[in-house]
Order: sequence, then structure tokens, then C-alpha cells
Amino acid sequence: MSKLLKNESTSFNFRLADQNDINDIVALVELAYRGEKSKQGWTTEAEFIDGQRTDFDEVSQLMQKTDSVFILCYQQQELVASVQISKSTDYCYLGMFAVNPQRQSSGIGGLLLEQAEHHARQQWTCHLMRMVVISIRQELIDWYRRKGYQPTGKTKPFPYHEPRFGLPKRDDLTLEIYEKKLNEKVNEEKTG
Repeated sequence: MSKLLKNESTSFNFRLADQNDINDIVALVELAYRGEKSKQGWTTEAEFIDGQRTDFDEVSQLMQKTDSVFILCYQQQELVASVQISKSTDYCYLGMFAVNPQRQSSGIGGLLLEQAEHHARQQWTCHLMRMVVISIRQELIDWYRRKGYQPTGKTKPFPYHEPRFGLPKRDDLTLEIYEKKLNEKVNEEKTG
């Protein structure tokens, strides 16, 4: 198991998820992205996608894969954020990033992103993190760019015919691929 970064300055605790956490992860992801309550935060997709964002089976399958983990963030005893990362041949992939809408804009997302990048570097010696973002999510794209993620110029079609990822309300959705080189921090961590 990867050693997660210590967070002495805040009341947040981080740990890797296990099978007992699946229902809580699904509930958090749904809360962050779908439905009326998601509109309390700025990461909601409810204005342009209906239906579910994930389900028990998807989270369970991701959790069972080799080189795939969910990192959970708790404040006191409450799950406030989660992210899934996985390792492929040439890069690590970051997905299913969710922060409770009532806790967004408080720095939790940035702390969790640091945890994910740290795990990718230390556990898997990963030098590149990749993610996809819905192209119309400019505020979210701007946030990721401030965190060092850059557009690759590549896109993927939105999975319109796969209801397990949601039911789009518009027909112009595409997924943009963003990447961040993790090499620089590898050297800092080894020498620091």
C-alpha cells in the first residue's frame, strides 16, 4: 500500500478505499455531478447531463483492477472527496474526481489532487498523468490548467449511447484530453 502524504496543517485525512467503501464513493460521485444537490457546487454536470454518473458495478470493477485505486478524503468522520487513479503502460489516468458540493472551493480538491499525483509518482513511478474533461466545462478546465494540466489537442467522443455514463441533454459534448508531466516532482521528492 502506498504511503499517502501527511496533512498536518488541516483536519483532512486520506486513505485508500476498499470494497466496503463502494456505496459511499458512488453516493459522493452522484452528489458531486448529478441532480439538484450537485448544483450547490461548481463541478455539477446536471445542467447538460441527466441520469447516473457511475454505479456500484463500475466502481467495484475499477477497484478490483491491478494498478487502480481510489483515494478518499475525510474531514472528521465524513467522506468529503474521492478520486480514482490507474496505471497504464505510458501514463497514469485520473478520473472520477469528486468533492462534496458543500465543501467545494475550500482547497480539498487541490489537496486530493496532490495525493493522487504523489501516489502515481511514488507507487507506480509514473511520469505522466492524463485525464479527460467535458469540453464545455471551462471553469473546471481552467482549474486543472492552474494545477499544471495542459491540453493535448486530442479529443474523444462523448459516450452518447452508453446510459451508464449519463443521458446528455445536448449533442455537442466531447471529451478533451489533458496531461501533466510528473517528472519534476519525482526529483524533488527523492532529494527533499
